[in-house]
Amino acid sequence: MPDTPLTPEVFDRAIVAIALTAGSDHRLVYVNDAFRDLFGDRPLGAPARDVFTEPGAERFVATLDAVLADGTARQVTTPRTLGCPDSGTAHRHFVYSSSPAGTLHGPGIPYGPAILTAAVDTTAELHSALETERLSAERLQTLRRYEALMAAASQMVWLVHADGTADELVPGWEALTGQPFAEAARTGWLNVVHPQDRDQVATRWADAARDLPTAFEHVFRVHGKDGGYRHVRARAVPIVRDGGPAEWIGTTSDIEDQWRNRLRERLLARAGAVTEAERPEDAFAALAATLVPDLTDVCAVYLLREPDAAGGDVVATRIASVARPGLPPLPPINRQTFTLGERARKAVSDRTPVTIEFTGADVPGGSLPEISVRWLVRARATSLTLLPIVVDGAVVALAVTADCEGAPPPGPADIDLQHEILQRAQAPLRQALALQRARHTAVVLQRAMLTTPPRIGGADLAARYRPGSRSAEVGGDWYDAFTLPDGSLAMTIGDVAGHDLAAATTMGQLRAMLRSIAYTRPHGHTPADTLRELDTAAEGLGVGSFATAVHARLTRHGADGAWEVEWSNAGHPPPVLVPVTGPPRLLTAEDADVPLCVDPGRPRVTHRDPIGPGETLLFYTDGLVEVPGEHLGEGIARLCAAAAEARHRPLADLCAHLAGRVVDVRDDIALIAFRPGRPA
Repeated sequence: MPDTPLTPEVFDRAIVAIALTAGSDHRLVYVNDAFRDLFGDRPLGAPARDVFTEPGAERFVATLDAVLADGTARQVTTPRTLGCPDSGTAHRHFVYSSSPAGTLHGPGIPYGPAILTAAVDTTAELHSALETERLSAERLQTLRRYEALMAAASQMVWLVHADGTADELVPGWEALTGQPFAEAARTGWLNVVHPQDRDQVATRWADAARDLPTAFEHVFRVHGKDGGYRHVRARAVPIVRDGGPAEWIGTTSDIEDQWRNRLRERLLARAGAVTEAERPEDAFAALAATLVPDLTDVCAVYLLREPDAAGGDVVATRIASVARPGLPPLPPINRQTFTLGERARKAVSDRTPVTIEFTGADVPGGSLPEISVRWLVRARATSLTLLPIVVDGAVVALAVTADCEGAPPPGPADIDLQHEILQRAQAPLRQALALQRARHTAVVLQRAMLTTPPRIGGADLAARYRPGSRSAEVGGDWYDAFTLPDGSLAMTIGDVAGHDLAAATTMGQLRAMLRSIAYTRPHGHTPADTLRELDTAAEGLGVGSFATAVHARLTRHGADGAWEVEWSNAGHPPPVLVPVTGPPRLLTAEDADVPLCVDPGRPRVTHRDPIGPGETLLFYTDGLVEVPGEHLGEGIARLCAAAAEARHRPLADLCAHLAGRVVDVRDDIALIAFRPGRPA
């Protein structure tokens, strides 16, 4: 018996607002309770232009038109605002997505293409973000008052010669840095300046001595008596004699606490501004960028294969990395995996940062992949800090920061701030990981429907499937091949319109029915007969949806290893036959047959072509050749050229090469290829 069709009532208790429209004028045929709570009562049966009349609603109608026009789902992630004069809040905010929903079934629902719109109320989240921004401004004002108070406190006062050399310093310098006066005299004070700040401080001071500004001011880091580095602010004015500077008098203030508080506020605000991303790579890269260069020279993020992995091998994959300017180019992100070393596993299991110090080329083995270790050696890294990233109570990733070019290791305060910032962007990381899991599940479901091609004596058969880049969408592309009772080979490629669960369900049903029809019919049953019966059955069982397909039967022809293909094309991109030499040709017909589920009564035609030994027959879906804004023929021509260039590769390698050359995989790609063997 056929599966029960999807009816709108399944959404009655959904927690998100659901609306269904049908037909070219998008008549509103269904809304659930959550929709009424968000948008109020709306008249059913009326066109969308009459139902949604609020300012800006025309953009929603335009979205419905676009989805209906090309069958592609649309997401609107910028919050929309809805006036609510009768509710407790003046405005409510929401985001929404619209997707093709096939053909609806139910009383009072007009026949026609339907669109499902899901809206999520984001009012609370947006108001929370605005409140956070207000509080941040208040904290900044309080911080500035604190800085003013600190500026009035006691400071180190010093006197230096016009060339920057010092003969006397107040005792406060030794109390701050631990450097005795004898070592600090002349230019010895530069020795306690942070290595990454030293050249800049010397240059700025030389410029001031030459250009004689009205005042000199600079912030830099000095090595503190406690072993860490602290930020200080030096201010000075020249004492002019005989038209030139005789000496400089100035003050130095320890501003570490003020500087760190301001940095913390700024970086936490930046981490909180990390927006939702479709891919974990983008979310983690944005988070890593909040640390560089203020707190570290480089930050890489390694996603754990299993969250909260403990015991045994822990496998991770580098998915994001950011480095400050001036360092060597980072290794490409090629999603290589590696097994965490002992100290990295400890950081994951204990959920606490671990710092590893080293010198030169002595990067500890097993801490990172070999390609990352080689980069650290080139960058003259001096330390690694391993920081676990926890989302919803589980360690999902490991961030690795490094100080390079001889910089000293980070202090405890720096490590604590790095860890705090990495834990701040919970919402976008959670969403990105959820989308990744949903997409993985969708791809597994898709591939479960695609069987491994059978082994054929005297010929090779290979197939390839590559999912599109849409998030968490199941497509309607499929390929199939199986041996018929008479020993011939059935081979099919197909594509159901849409990228949703309905398309995948229809694909599975059409594939199963076609298999049954082709396998049980007698030898004289042609591919055209099979497609015609499939069309009739799909209409009669109510599983019809616009789809294209090529179905073929291949039989051995003669003793020289040649085969013959009988094929029928239901509106699908034409198969490509790649000869051993010479240009490929398309298997086309003068009068093309219509797609499936359009007019089951129309006749279909079977065509016959020989396939010589070593020649390649290629079936594919439009994701392999289609580029938005470009004629389909241009993509097919590129495919023919690529197939001709790689025709001598093994068949499986050829399929992988053709699928892999598509850079922007907007749509699913399915292809299956057949090649008769050459006589020994």
